[in-house]
Amino acid sequence: MRRTLCALTALLIGLAPLHAQEARRGPDRPPVESREGRKLPADSVTQQSITLPDGKRLDFTATAGSLPLVDEAGKLQAEIAYIAYTRPGENGQERPVTFAINGGPGAASAYLNIGAIGPWRLPADGPSISPSQGVALVPNDGTWLDVTDLVFIDPVGTGYSRAADGDGKSYWNVESDSSVLAAAIARYLRTNDRMASPKFYVGESYGGFRGPLIAAKLQEDVGVGLSGMVLLSPVLDFAWLQQPRANPLGHVLRLPSFAAAALERSGRTPTPELMRDAEGYATGPYLADLLKGPNDAQAVARLTERVAALTGLDPALVRQQAGRVSTGSVQREADRTSGRVASAYDTAVTGWDPDPTAPHSGFDDPLLTALQAPLTSAMIDLYAKRLNWRVPNLRYELLNGAVNRSWGWNSGRSAPEALGQLRGVLALDGNMRVLVAHGYTDLVTPYFASKLLIDQIPAYGQPPRLTLAVYPGGHMFYSRADSRAAFKRDAAALFSAAVKAREAGEGRASR
Repeated sequence: MRRTLCALTALLIGLAPLHAQEARRGPDRPPVESREGRKLPADSVTQQSITLPDGKRLDFTATAGSLPLVDEAGKLQAEIAYIAYTRPGENGQERPVTFAINGGPGAASAYLNIGAIGPWRLPADGPSISPSQGVALVPNDGTWLDVTDLVFIDPVGTGYSRAADGDGKSYWNVESDSSVLAAAIARYLRTNDRMASPKFYVGESYGGFRGPLIAAKLQEDVGVGLSGMVLLSPVLDFAWLQQPRANPLGHVLRLPSFAAAALERSGRTPTPELMRDAEGYATGPYLADLLKGPNDAQAVARLTERVAALTGLDPALVRQQAGRVSTGSVQREADRTSGRVASAYDTAVTGWDPDPTAPHSGFDDPLLTALQAPLTSAMIDLYAKRLNWRVPNLRYELLNGAVNRSWGWNSGRSAPEALGQLRGVLALDGNMRVLVAHGYTDLVTPYFASKLLIDQIPAYGQPPRLTLAVYPGGHMFYSRADSRAAFKRDAAALFSAAVKAREAGEGRASR
């Protein structure tokens, strides 16, 4: 299997010579190549325009299509679907190009595309999400398209990306996934004459975990250097978030997010200043009392008083759990009197508890599950009507459970982590910048885990090139207008600093 993947990667990144037609084509035209065995239609290139709420107009080229993967004999192995939005450079300058990939594993890039940074956005804010809501897209006031070209990539088994033989399991593991995605990025750069462009990556959730792995493979195996990465709601080390209940670390990492949720329920917006008390308590007295164990009555009394005050939960419930409050308790108990349950992805989004009188209730997540229908319908509509790329015989996979359940973690006896690769790519490239972005009320990938992990990484020069930003909202904080705007400002600052460093060669000077 490893030999096959290496062969696929080598061919995909361009060790085989280009066809003459490919070498001559323009940056916005699809490659001229054999379509034997292809299930996906030929690339569609359309001219588009949006007018933002501030009156600014953006004209751009949209390409919907796929990148073929072939083996050494030229036989098609898989098709990687993508959507690219590009604009002409100014004054002869190469525009940055950013590759966007979501997580899961098993998620398509729709969340980043029509939720966060693409030219259009599906409105999905407010305290609840309806699966039957309208799917009309609006111009995205937070789009990054005025700063960088955007290429949204769907891994095999997501969106319309498929293995040629219908069995994508060989792609569904940490190592194969990062290799193939790095190769797909390289192929797009090669066939669109973008090797000279500043290159960036944005990944959400498991896509954030992918980022350092892909960057390392691009640097070391492919010969492509990223100027920067934005890791959105990432897991940097799975060991930190998969702690058994007896290990206090998991409780420490989630307590600040529980406290942020309580702040929002009281009508206040979490800020670094307001969160300082909860963060200090979590790593200080809270951790100390957790280590004393649930048999220490005085420790449990202290935990009950302080945790109940921070989270707004019933002290009796906190005492019953000995201060070790679970995510499920916060989801169900925070608004128990109204019979509503909160999303683990953003506690401000709630839905009805299907069985409110039961001691334990199973319920679909009011955000992640409820959003699946409108996002899926909106993407199919975008492909067919606006981008003129119709795929009638394949199902669009927004969130493919089969991929997630079959995922191979390649980690042996240790939990998978991307922190080592993040250290490596930052240390190797003195110009690279990385922004880690989180939402305060995300209980799935709590921001405090990334904060503590980033504190363990050297600065690698001044100013530090690895920064953390936390915004009001949850896992998809960009659904909130103010957070979306702040996120864009921070990302634009990263792009600007990375491009300037690239041009000035600061990495050499810093040594």
